Amino acid sequence: MTHALLPAGFRDRLPPVADAAAQLERAVLDAARLHGYERVDPPLAEFEDALAGRLKAARRIDAVRFVDPVSQRTLAIRPDITAQVGRIAATRMGHHPRPVRLSYAGPVLRLRASDLDPRRERRQAGCELIGLDTIAAAREVVTVAVEVLEAAGIGSVSIDFTLPDLVATLAAGPLPLAGTDLETLAARLDAKDAGGVAALAPAYLPLIEAAGPFAAAHDRLSRFDVGGALTSRLDGLWAVAEAVKGRVGLTLDPTERHGFEFQSWLGFSLFAQGVRGEIGRGGTYMVVHENGAEEAATGFSLYIDAILAAGLVPEDRRRLFVPLGTDPGLAARLRGEGWVTVAALEAGDTPEAQLCTHLLVEGEARAI
Repeated sequence: MTHALLPAGFRDRLPPVADAAAQLERAVLDAARLHGYERVDPPLAEFEDALAGRLKAARRIDAVRFVDPVSQRTLAIRPDITAQVGRIAATRMGHHPRPVRLSYAGPVLRLRASDLDPRRERRQAGCELIGLDTIAAAREVVTVAVEVLEAAGIGSVSIDFTLPDLVATLAAGPLPLAGTDLETLAARLDAKDAGGVAALAPAYLPLIEAAGPFAAAHDRLSRFDVGGALTSRLDGLWAVAEAVKGRVGLTLDPTERHGFEFQSWLGFSLFAQGVRGEIGRGGTYMVVHENGAEEAATGFSLYIDAILAAGLVPEDRRRLFVPLGTDPGLAARLRGEGWVTVAALEAGDTPEAQLCTHLLVEGEARAI
């Protein structure tokens, strides 16, 4: 039956996966709210020219576009929510005192899937702190990222830090390099192409070795920074890492570039044991206002589907079967205690048919 098929990259989310996704997002947003991050809910589509202006090149090509029959203008479905949050902070909330703390959750759609992930529709959740570019702001965002994952029951988390503007900073200072050579070098460092780096700019070779466990990699990078061009970044990075030291695993890859093209001085990837690839990513970046002015921001996004696919969110499917004729007040009290009650509607209903884990017997819940 072809009418039941879905396009490539799309799928239905059924129980218990859809419930687990909602539970995960709720845990993330609730934990973020306790740190002052208030939720915003931007629309799924916007005018293409406005949205594209806020998306970086890597995301701009991901947007699905179509002509709006009402306005006759081209609309784009968001491939990422971060840019929309930046727009809200810069326009609708431009008058709010800074910093503005915002959280979000919702679906995103990409034009094409990657070789490693066939999904085109995904769910994304995260937090953005807009209007402040300080070590304290970065420490807070990284700490909140760790705490929302803990609140969602996700253990064995690790953070891999990077310094997105590292090569550009060195090329503009103690190790001059310009133009296409700079882009080529950054790509070769990202690929850990030692031979290619040696052929183009051998002075940058030590950066390839300055990756690994955080403390050791930070020390190697500090020894490389003989001219002091990176001192402020390295000091700030150390302070940020100290905020979550002992709670998560920490690594450093200072030349990691793919996916961090729009970040400024700090970037980080979130990983969890048992998951192939990232479960989230974040860092510092700039929000562009309507008048062209830029405003510093720091944030992170979590990839809900990647977390669910790894089975990291425990399934809470305690379902209590309530036999026919049970006092509705008793069932209401049990729901108030946190039970999910499934009421029998006909004499032939059974707890097994309703996928229940418990049965109400003489006013008490008994495991089946």
